Amino acid sequence: MTANPSDLKYSKSHEWIRIEDDTAVIGITDHAQQLLGDMVFVELPEVDDEIKAGDELGVVESVKAASDFYAPLSGKVLEINEELEDSPALVNNDPFGDGWLVKIQFQDASELDELLSADAYAETVSEED
Repeated sequence: MTANPSDLKYSKSHEWIRIEDDTAVIGITDHAQQLLGDMVFVELPEVDDEIKAGDELGVVESVKAASDFYAPLSGKVLEINEELEDSPALVNNDPFGDGWLVKIQFQDASELDELLSADAYAETVSEED
């Protein structure tokens, strides 16, 4: 299993978050993509959608299962990863890089305090196993 990059934040529902100024780049963790298996389809929100932390953002579908993914922060969808339409396997091959899902402009920096560090996320995952 790939180590979780320490510069990212994590949610208990297996999303990762990279903060770039007032933008949050969101994807699913390596752990999540390994559990799901080979991705065959990714359903993403619309650009300009307003979202609240905890809302369903979309669906990742693998050969094994479909799984919702959730907004770790409230804000507005700025961009979606359109590459995933033709290449959903990017989520498997590079979950922390080219396999990102959504970029949102977040509104409330205090919501970041609710997210987990890489170590805390790793602990959560090890408790599940």
